[in-house]
Amino acid sequence: MTGPERRPDARPRPDAEPGSGPEQPGGAGPGGVRRSGLRDPDRAVRGLGAGTLALEALVLLLAIQPIRVVGGDLSGAAIGAIVALAVACVVLAGMMRRGWAWHAGTVVQGLLLLSGLLHWSLLVLGVIFALVWAYAWHVRRVILG
Repeated sequence: MTGPERRPDARPRPDAEPGSGPEQPGGAGPGGVRRSGLRDPDRAVRGLGAGTLALEALVLLLAIQPIRVVGGDLSGAAIGAIVALAVACVVLAGMMRRGWAWHAGTVVQGLLLLSGLLHWSLLVLGVIFALVWAYAWHVRRVILG
């Protein structure tokens, strides 16, 4: 083995503190602090946020033509709002190291919901991505505490 991982059948070392090994119930680490099991939880959470925003940008840009065909009248203002929100999502996805980027992502979700005033299908996309973003916040809170 090349890293700190252990075989499942390995016995605990005699010099290890009792209850500090991986066999402790509930996945709790020393002192009862719950650990996520991730090597770098901050990086994992940033990746979740960036992936969510990048996916949102892609869906927004790819949705323009189907909305025009199926949904009917899509104004230039609605197309401009979609492109602006997609650009904001891409920029924020690249800035997830900043603490304020999560809050700015929440603002983007609110703006997408407001763009539902321009076309009803944008409201539907806004609801879907607001729910996805809320779940990402929940995962962030669970992992980082």
